[in-house]
Amino acid sequence: MFPLRDDRPTDSAPIVTTLLIVACSLVFLFELSLDDYSLNYFISIYGLVPAHLRLSSFITSMFLHGGWSHIIGNMLFLWAFGKSLEDAMGHSKFLAFYMIGGVIAGIVQVLFNAGSAVPTVGASGAIAAVMGAYLIKFPRARIHTLVFVLFFFTMTDIPAAFILIYWFVIQVFSGYGSLAHTSVMDGGVAFFAHIGGFITGIILVQIMGTRTRYFPRRDIYW
Repeated sequence: MFPLRDDRPTDSAPIVTTLLIVACSLVFLFELSLDDYSLNYFISIYGLVPAHLRLSSFITSMFLHGGWSHIIGNMLFLWAFGKSLEDAMGHSKFLAFYMIGGVIAGIVQVLFNAGSAVPTVGASGAIAAVMGAYLIKFPRARIHTLVFVLFFFTMTDIPAAFILIYWFVIQVFSGYGSLAHTSVMDGGVAFFAHIGGFITGIILVQIMGTRTRYFPRRDIYW
């Protein structure tokens, strides 16, 4: 399932969501321009490596991605769930929320992979925080979703609560399964960043709050 957009009208343009997508895309294009050696060095410096932690990498790693499917999937999820949350929180508060959620997600990932020399990259921890907050704020929204069935695909509207809870359950079971894997240095999906980010989003949105919704005046003409 690939969420494309929700059915909620918004009062403001998704400026921060758009800029985050542009920033991640530009960094990814830069990654594509590098040769293998330079790319590995770039990711080792700016990715989140538990065995060689740099505080700055908790931020920089959120703008790196490991391939086309990685960045396209992340940006689709960010667009689908980010713009309504940004509208509800306001631009500045949403940006702060996103960055804090991503940093805490990174911390959780490091705690469960202490000593690993494999870089963690991607915006999915921060996006997971957005998804957790979305579940709290807009559980009844419907998400226009691209669904693949065997070799075919279709578009359908799915309740946000179903998509988000289903996604989180998958992360929990996958994360638990990864604990049984004897080698945490094989790379793969950062399940614990997803879990940590999602739970952080649920808590953080209630602490930070959302702005009071306003309704533009509508003049009536007879």
